[in-house]
Amino acid sequence: MRAETRRQLKQDRFSQATFDAAEATVHWTVDHKTKLVVGGVILAVVLGAAFGGWYYLNQQDQKASIELNKAVRTLDASVRPAGTPAEPEILSFTSAKDRATQAHKQLQTIVDTYPHTRTAEFAHYFMGLTSSQLGDKGAAERDLKEVASSHNEDLASLAKMALANVYRDTHRTKDAIDIYNSLIAKPTRSVGKASAQMELADTYQSSQQPADAKRVYEQMQKENPASDVAQFATQKLQQLK
Repeated sequence: MRAETRRQLKQDRFSQATFDAAEATVHWTVDHKTKLVVGGVILAVVLGAAFGGWYYLNQQDQKASIELNKAVRTLDASVRPAGTPAEPEILSFTSAKDRATQAHKQLQTIVDTYPHTRTAEFAHYFMGLTSSQLGDKGAAERDLKEVASSHNEDLASLAKMALANVYRDTHRTKDAIDIYNSLIAKPTRSVGKASAQMELADTYQSSQQPADAKRVYEQMQKENPASDVAQFATQKLQQLK
């Protein structure tokens, strides 16, 4: 129950965040006109430069998006059993480490080549995930912290959730708990309140704080009656008895 519920929640929030970012556009507006010819020329030059900058970044972002798709396909590739030959038309790897290493290289190239694009933020997020998978928690923390300060609140929330997991892995329990509480206090479309509560309760439970875990699970029951979340919390409470 827990694995299925959390898997669906993570798929939904990531899909929503990705589509929201892809649909975001930049709009340029002019609030007033000048009566002076010279002023009009200056305005035209400024707007021309602005449009040129927008057009350039938009083109760069499109190129970066293509490369990000490749990197995501790498992350989604299967790991074939030892001794199994690779199929020519199917991307696969001999180990999860090799897969993460290859994806990380692709993501780094995106960040280096297209540093000022929206896609580069997503690449940074995935870099944090792959760094964590490769055991480089310092790099993971650095990348995820950068994305956590993004103006894209959905992507920032995903980064905060991943950052909290890094803190848990490195025994920085208090830092992880602080992040989960902040996500509970300010949920987004990508990380709902229940998702953050699940992680917080699990953190309390794994750090031998059953009373705090129980409190969170009971709150989840109360706030989500007759739902999968409530059923999940009920099962966890039974385990705590």
